[in-house]
Amino acid sequence: MPTQSQPASVTLRVVPRDQHPISRKDISPNALRVLYRLRDGGHQAFLVGGAVRDLMVGGHPKDFDIATSATPEEVKHLFRNCRLIGRRFRLAHVVFGREIIEVATFRANVDDGSGDRQVHDDGRLLRDNVYGTIEDDAVRRDFTANALYYTIEDFSIHDYVGGFEDVRNRVLKLIGDPETRYHEDPVRMLRVVRFAAKLGFDIDDATAAPVPALAPLLAEAAPARLFEECLKMFLSGYGEACFLGLERFGLYAVLFPESAAALKANRSGALRRVVLEGLRGTDARVHADEPVSPAFLFALLLWPAYCRALIELQGQGVHAIEAQRRAADRVTVHELSTIALPRRFSLPMQEIWLLQSRLTSAQSGARPRKRVMRTLAHPRFRAAFDFLVLRQVASDGHADDVAFWREAQADPDNAIALQPPPGDEEGEGEGGDGERSAPRRRRRRRRSAAPTG
Repeated sequence: MPTQSQPASVTLRVVPRDQHPISRKDISPNALRVLYRLRDGGHQAFLVGGAVRDLMVGGHPKDFDIATSATPEEVKHLFRNCRLIGRRFRLAHVVFGREIIEVATFRANVDDGSGDRQVHDDGRLLRDNVYGTIEDDAVRRDFTANALYYTIEDFSIHDYVGGFEDVRNRVLKLIGDPETRYHEDPVRMLRVVRFAAKLGFDIDDATAAPVPALAPLLAEAAPARLFEECLKMFLSGYGEACFLGLERFGLYAVLFPESAAALKANRSGALRRVVLEGLRGTDARVHADEPVSPAFLFALLLWPAYCRALIELQGQGVHAIEAQRRAADRVTVHELSTIALPRRFSLPMQEIWLLQSRLTSAQSGARPRKRVMRTLAHPRFRAAFDFLVLRQVASDGHADDVAFWREAQADPDNAIALQPPPGDEEGEGEGGDGERSAPRRRRRRRRSAAPTG
């Protein structure tokens, strides 16, 4: 079993202003206010982490975090607009309207016996509030690229673990022994994938090597935390790259076990094409500053699992409508044991799935006007229609349905009037894109009125 991580070697390198690209004009004015007040209060204070990293590669950070020698209570004393949060990691949030500047005290990487640092027997870090020096703080951080400190004293960057060169070389590297660091916090494996996708960095060989074998450790992470990590990975504009990274390291099968099994069994690759195309569309919407929905995202990621469950239930002779409901419930309940998907997202997700059969129900006859109008009025219609459009990547058998509903949104009466007569061919059924539905069995009438269960 991994032991507490040993201190990494520390060598300070000061990168002067004329040797790095960071300018104060690119830093949040509120972050600068916090830095100057902490300094004037007699404390060390640095801009740190992702903000420094992103500014170095020409990005535009959304968050500006600060590391300081001041304790959380001392930070609160300096700022009336400050609140203290967290138990596992005690932090100070300085609030400026909608912007929050997060201030963390330098943390040590050792247990001083106070009980403020607790490590589980399996290596997971349960509590980390032992304060130390900036050198201690640097080696405690996860990646070298996140351990760069920008100071307002002379506008230089302080680098203790070689992060400056790693950022310049676009390499993502863990600080310390990778296996130990993953045991401390298994979610670091997801962060490796996310940062590599976001920044376009290569992953250091030693950092990548242990991940496939340690991927099952993710099951020990809190489901609520995994939900938040999924939102960061898939709704920040690089979801496709994250998906490919998760697949590469065996992490997708831990986060979405039933979907991973369905993708593996789908020999045509149609289901995987739907997922990838959906993630590309989501990425495009993020980059265009258009809204994205967690419900639609999880409907996409769990669609393979839903399709497979639906085929199994139909193969058991369950009626189509009942099979759809059972499949949706089964997939949702099973996934909740891994990722804590809130009901405000899981219910709309299920509605997107269940509406698919209503949008493709014209194979047995023309759509009645009343049903069309009721479907158009459904609060989840637009999302379900977008999902149907997406499914064309796997099967062009939905082209007529897409054309009908597109016209129905503009002129429902005309769309209804122009419906072609029903064809003689059967569709794929709702077994899923590229997955053939099991043939329906003829059900014999029961002589008794016993309940079917």
